[in-house]
Amino acid sequence: MHRRDFIKVIAGSTAWPLTAVAQQAERTRRVGMLLPTAADDPQGQARLAAFLQEMQLLGWSADRNLQIDTRWGAGDAGRYRKYATELVALDPDVIIANTSPVVAAVQQVTSTIPLVFVAVVDPVGAGFVTSLARPGGNTTGFALFEYGISGKLLALLKEIAPGVTRALVLRDPTTAAGIGQLAAIQGAAPALGIELSPIDVRDASALERAVAEFARAPNGGVIVTASPVLQLRQQQVAALFTRHRLPAVYPFRYFIAAGGLISYGPNPEEGFRPAARYVDRILRGEKPADLPVQTPSKYELVINLKAARALGLVMPPAVLGRADEVIE
Repeated sequence: MHRRDFIKVIAGSTAWPLTAVAQQAERTRRVGMLLPTAADDPQGQARLAAFLQEMQLLGWSADRNLQIDTRWGAGDAGRYRKYATELVALDPDVIIANTSPVVAAVQQVTSTIPLVFVAVVDPVGAGFVTSLARPGGNTTGFALFEYGISGKLLALLKEIAPGVTRALVLRDPTTAAGIGQLAAIQGAAPALGIELSPIDVRDASALERAVAEFARAPNGGVIVTASPVLQLRQQQVAALFTRHRLPAVYPFRYFIAAGGLISYGPNPEEGFRPAARYVDRILRGEKPADLPVQTPSKYELVINLKAARALGLVMPPAVLGRADEVIE
């Protein structure tokens, strides 16, 4: 064999396994995503965009090695179950589920496909994981916040409207999160001298009637707890309290963008960036059971001064000084 031919044979035998490894590394991986909003919802699109941007930074892109199968539940529990079944049938490498009802729907149809949740208030209480430090099973993810933050919403209401002695609390009693948030608010109420009136958020017409009745008496305010139902009605809810001239504190900034007064809580979109990092680690071989559930490290205070003026409120300088964002 000539020397040149020998080099070609050696080079070819060396290059073949390297090429095979590169091809294997670049094989398309499949990720299912089930979101609770409608497809045209701005918050839902922002969350999807945040996830895709972070995945691209980690080396995953739709034009090369990643396929995303997205389903939009539009606040319908029946759709959650239907789409969870559809996604599992596609046999993805990982599923992303946003909010507790969506996670519950996915867990009902698979206990083996890795599941990363985003924006779940109490994953242990809901039974999604065994513990935060050691989730166990096929599920891990990112908690939305701890219950104690709900008591701070009531303190913030008293700070911006010192005359408030009564508070309407909007909560979803059908979820562990709704019950836990109310308990935290009830724990803070006596020291603040506020009488609470919890109300179920699932019936829109009943909510309208209850708010109108509550607003007839003076010194009232509102606490809005975290709920997928209320997220879907954010504009109607914000307009309702403005119409009845009730100062309301919300858990997320998107209520303020919709015309609400003030919010204190995490940015739901940001949870999708660390979720992408967990998906990346799972795609590279780690197990959900070994990835601890994480809680937010930052809470945002957002104020809408236009809404404050409409209610005749003057924001205390101390509150304005703490604000992360002020909408004029």
